[in-house]
Amino acid sequence: MTWLMILLMLAAPAIAYWSAGRAAAELAVHHGRRACYHAGVQWLDQSVHLVKVRLRRSESGWLGWERHFRFEYSSGGEDRRAGLVIMHGRALAGLVGPMPEEASVH
Repeated sequence: MTWLMILLMLAAPAIAYWSAGRAAAELAVHHGRRACYHAGVQWLDQSVHLVKVRLRRSESGWLGWERHFRFEYSSGGEDRRAGLVIMHGRALAGLVGPMPEEASVH
């Protein structure tokens, strides 16, 4: 086996992991933006930031990567609050952040 083949065998999983992470981040942006829109708050910085990655079993029992993405939002422009989008593979596993206006309790 040549060094080139070994390098390719090591690079392929790394590229697949990176590609899956980018896809999850793009979906996390979508979910974070949508949550802010429905809650009537401003989504700040127009991005999400990866804060945690771990292996976790899905409800079907398959192992997959669970990624936690942090985003920030503001209700009036003077404050900054943190939200969290949890992705399991390409599926939304959880969202902590702004609540829709009709669901909030005053």
